[in-house]
Amino acid sequence: MSDIMRWHQETLAYRTVEALKKNSFDAVYFQDSKSAVDYIMGHVNSGMKVGFGGSKTVSDMGIQDKVKEKGGIILDHNAGKFSPEESMAIRRQQLTCDLFLTGINAITLDGWLVNVDGTGNRVAAMIFGPKKVIAVAGANKIRKNLDSAMERLEFLACPLNNKRLDRPNPCVTSGTCMDCQGQTRICNVYSILKRKPSRTDFSIVLIGESLGY
Repeated sequence: MSDIMRWHQETLAYRTVEALKKNSFDAVYFQDSKSAVDYIMGHVNSGMKVGFGGSKTVSDMGIQDKVKEKGGIILDHNAGKFSPEESMAIRRQQLTCDLFLTGINAITLDGWLVNVDGTGNRVAAMIFGPKKVIAVAGANKIRKNLDSAMERLEFLACPLNNKRLDRPNPCVTSGTCMDCQGQTRICNVYSILKRKPSRTDFSIVLIGESLGY
């Protein structure tokens, strides 16, 4: 990345962090994933139940292995060949875990978090239940306003995640959201957090890299 590109990215990231703080979130910025992982692991203790919300960003950072090494208990419905009943049970446990780690689909310069889910368990756990929530995002998730954040979901996050999950939805062919009506649709629950949920200990970690979808 050129110095000018890094300047622009960091300028937007620091603006976003300040906006998030004004919205009562705890927000921090790190230039690289390693520093962010060190920060996140500072919140993990042996015996702690740690939920994972199906984030490509968190997965790529290798946090699960580090949590295991530290003696944490992993709650991840994607981490094995679970039956539908077992997967649902893990999702419910995530709602009351000690620490919930998730990604973010888009963040506005006003400090709003914009997400879309299929089942809704991820956004539900972000809002209320876990003792601590840490949401992680690369600076590539920052958008100017709500309209451009929603556009990011339709043109990037949704089709890319459908492809990743091998869902037979129209966006896998078109490359953009088609507002499909099938049972395999993963874009069912949209959430916008304008401010920190009042009863949730919520931290946001922004990273100066392009991460996730």
